[in-house]
Amino acid sequence: MITFTMILQLCIVLGALWVGSRYGSLALGAISGIGLAILIFGFGLKPGTPPTDVIYIIIAAVTCAGIMQASGGMDWLIQIAERLLRKHPERITFLAPLCTFFLTVLVGTGHVVYTLMPIICDIALKKGIRPERPCAVASIASQVGITCSPIAAAVVAFVSISNTNGFDVTIPQVLMISIPACLCGLMVAATASYHRGLDLDKDPKFQKKLQDPEQYNYIYGSSATTLDKEIPQSAKNAVFIFLGALAVIVFFAIFQDALPTYMTLRAVNTSDVLYISKDLAVTGDQLVKANVYLQGTTEWYAKALPMNIVIQIVMITAAALMIIFCKAAPKKAVAGPVWQSGMVAVVAIYGIAWLADTFFSNYLDEMKMMLADVVSAYPWSIALVFFLVSVLINSQGAVVVAMLPLAYQLGIPGPVLLGVLPSVYGYFFIPNYPSDIATVNFDRSGTTVIGKYLLNHSFMMPGLVCVTTSTIVAYLLSIIIY
Repeated sequence: MITFTMILQLCIVLGALWVGSRYGSLALGAISGIGLAILIFGFGLKPGTPPTDVIYIIIAAVTCAGIMQASGGMDWLIQIAERLLRKHPERITFLAPLCTFFLTVLVGTGHVVYTLMPIICDIALKKGIRPERPCAVASIASQVGITCSPIAAAVVAFVSISNTNGFDVTIPQVLMISIPACLCGLMVAATASYHRGLDLDKDPKFQKKLQDPEQYNYIYGSSATTLDKEIPQSAKNAVFIFLGALAVIVFFAIFQDALPTYMTLRAVNTSDVLYISKDLAVTGDQLVKANVYLQGTTEWYAKALPMNIVIQIVMITAAALMIIFCKAAPKKAVAGPVWQSGMVAVVAIYGIAWLADTFFSNYLDEMKMMLADVVSAYPWSIALVFFLVSVLINSQGAVVVAMLPLAYQLGIPGPVLLGVLPSVYGYFFIPNYPSDIATVNFDRSGTTVIGKYLLNHSFMMPGLVCVTTSTIVAYLLSIIIY
């Protein structure tokens, strides 16, 4: 039964998320701490569990990617993308989002594309193409790639939480659904953007700008490029090490029989509920973790190394190899945008997920009662919840960590949740995300805009088209395969 207290506490949760998103950056996690404190100290709720496994993976992956950036490897990847774009400038509306998408897939964060955005704008201007067309969809693509990256927090969290809830899915199996679905979504969005807006030679606002010599020089007087930058072999070697690390992770995810094993304890008859006290009941490995060994209730068995540990070991090892053999300076990595944005994501996920888990874990029965009929009749409707939560918290990984356990508790099947995974990207809806704001600033023509009424911005149409199409395709693929 829904009570006034429950509604008040939900308002506190949503208020903390909204205020945190307005301040951005570290505030997302920090202000969530205020909401957490109110719920625990003010209302006496039982604290939830912060997603430590996911956080450790993010730290390892971001450290590795940051070290690669410090070595100059990211510059080489940007150069390769620029060569492709300049070779086919007439197709930039389709090629630009593909480049930003695959950069994100490789590195696990969309913040690697800032160097490429000015180049996309420059190529479009030189070809006479309205920059809004490729720039807006390329910014969307840089975030869509997160649910398609083997080291992104959203993917790793989905696999970890799903396995805990009985849906045995691997990272490659997730990518087999998300990558083709998101590519379909991006191509549909690029097609919808191909003739978007007036051509530059027919746009009266743009033509009026060109009459001002200063504006003309600002728009056409410079050229953004990375092709004049010399890339040392050490930077290329860092990329090879990074790609090798990704290959090792994917290999172990596919061939889990090759993982090392170790002996550990487990409870016998794990289906039985074992009571430690009248207030605490545990099953299976929880009994062992609590260090409560009752005579005859445990046994030794061989357990494979968990994939979350594998990812952490491989990523940290790869980072160390780049430091030793590729002249990557750790201080430079810490100062780079990839590492800094990754650490901001850690704090955001830490605070947001802990706050959400505290609220939902205390009201799980009420949530089931309230939503059971809807999700049982229309299980795909959870996609709308994921999308709306993403609009608030600006983090796909945080949406997965905060909302996926609740979705499983509501009885939604794993294949359905895998099918709606692309819907965790909704923060383009309110254009306050750094990549969108940066794209507006990079477009010297002024065609990529926020809009007078906030929601009528350049990213709305390609974002809605891409996410909707990707979710539908992913849902169909997941249902067919599973």
